[in-house]
Amino acid sequence: MESSTALPDIKEELSLTVTVEKVWPKVSTADGLGSWFMPSNLEPVEGYEFTLEAGPFGQSPCVVVEVQPLRKLAFRWGKDWTLTFELAEEEEGTHFTLIHSGWDADKLTEFGQAHAIIRERMAQGWAGLVQKLAQVVS
Repeated sequence: MESSTALPDIKEELSLTVTVEKVWPKVSTADGLGSWFMPSNLEPVEGYEFTLEAGPFGQSPCVVVEVQPLRKLAFRWGKDWTLTFELAEEEEGTHFTLIHSGWDADKLTEFGQAHAIIRERMAQGWAGLVQKLAQVVS
């Protein structure tokens, strides 16, 4: 059941001038994710438990919840969030969509911070991070 205090998902979209085959390893492997987001020990296997190295916030537990090779990778991040990367072929390359869901105004993160505050910081951060992805795939 949806909470009445649910906050909107963070969604970032980007057109990349490279193939899906070039982008996929950057969103579905530990080395790739570390090149633009955070270090991790990610493997693109449903049910795989891994850790994101969240800098000053320490290690964040994650579990892969969906893998559609060359199209979609989603994982649970911490206790509340789901992060989804979607790739679609375009005439000029790849359409990349990032969706960060699971926000609730009544919840606190594992680090005791309000979702509403962290969501705003993360929304700004994702805008920059998808640009970093564009740089590492070009």
